[in-house]
Amino acid sequence: MAKLRKLIARVLCAAAIFCSATAHPLKDCGFDRIYVVGDSLSDTGNFINEFPKGANSPYAGYPYGRTFFNSSTGRCSDGLLIIDYIALSAGLPPLPAYKGMDTNFNAGVNFAVAGASALSSNMLLANGIINEATNNSLDRQMKWLMNHLNFITLDSIDLADKIRTALFFVQIGGNDYNYGFLQGRTIPQLESIVPQVVGTIIAAAQKLIQIGALKIVIPGLLPNGCLPIYKTLFKSDSSDAYDAKNCLKNINDAAKFHEKHLQKEIRILQIKNPHVAIVYGDYYNAYLYLLKAATERGYNSEQSCCGIGGEYNFNMAWQCGAPSAEICDNPSRYLSWDGTHLTQSSYQIMARWLLSDMVPKLKCHADGAEVGMVRGGRSATI
Repeated sequence: MAKLRKLIARVLCAAAIFCSATAHPLKDCGFDRIYVVGDSLSDTGNFINEFPKGANSPYAGYPYGRTFFNSSTGRCSDGLLIIDYIALSAGLPPLPAYKGMDTNFNAGVNFAVAGASALSSNMLLANGIINEATNNSLDRQMKWLMNHLNFITLDSIDLADKIRTALFFVQIGGNDYNYGFLQGRTIPQLESIVPQVVGTIIAAAQKLIQIGALKIVIPGLLPNGCLPIYKTLFKSDSSDAYDAKNCLKNINDAAKFHEKHLQKEIRILQIKNPHVAIVYGDYYNAYLYLLKAATERGYNSEQSCCGIGGEYNFNMAWQCGAPSAEICDNPSRYLSWDGTHLTQSSYQIMARWLLSDMVPKLKCHADGAEVGMVRGGRSATI
């Protein structure tokens, strides 16, 4: 009980610090629930409750969670994620994992699973790609979500009433390409599956609209060519392979190809459903803002905080959580936590940028006022 009280106090403190820099917090929208499907960028504890892989993964133990929780919660970071900050900005607690120990789902549920892909394992396999991490892809997470909603509602009227004040996040798709890159697929081969990946994401959003969802956020991809894992595995001796930010051009171009198709399909879906706010979550540019801000402040934007040596402090064979992995003294001065995922500090900065971009598009305020930070690379409280 004492441990729980301390955790609650820390969450409330984090909410106060985060939201104090926000002129119009997301709670003005009146959301009383948030539902999330996704991958490791949003998972708050589902993967580590999968046996045997998840439970035996590095994410299930130290040093994951060390900055905020002082122990692992299943988050692939040293602390809170973007979705945690979104929940806090709405005046809600961090969302419990569907497969976790916390069964208080009054403020929503997180169905995201680290390693999950948008396409099912069979669909990926048909494209020559193997997902060895988990079978809980987007379609299964959507089934969990539908089963949960059916369980907590009495009838269609009750369902519509609960969904009316809920925010839905459909954050997934990166692993479909990550697995492909790691398994030697070419960029043209990966670009060929973009319509399938995007189509699966849009189909999930359509399903949510069919049951009455009015506010949906669909985040895109990170510029993976900036991450230590990609810069280590696909290192090039040619300076032409890198952009001005020292990110791999071809990897980021592949992400942009996905983003272009995703945004196009979101616009089409929005036109078909004018009564619903369907918002593209621009993780790509939020990360570029983070990179710019970090560079200006002298933060380490190249190496991971937790890893085992090398130019980018990343080793695919011995990653964060391995016995010989070293942890930086101050994760808040690093962008990358483990070479693949970001630090709590990075997610906090990105969340503020995202809120400033998304809140007006959610149409919660008649005046369209923006939240907190100013876009376009201008000032922000970090």
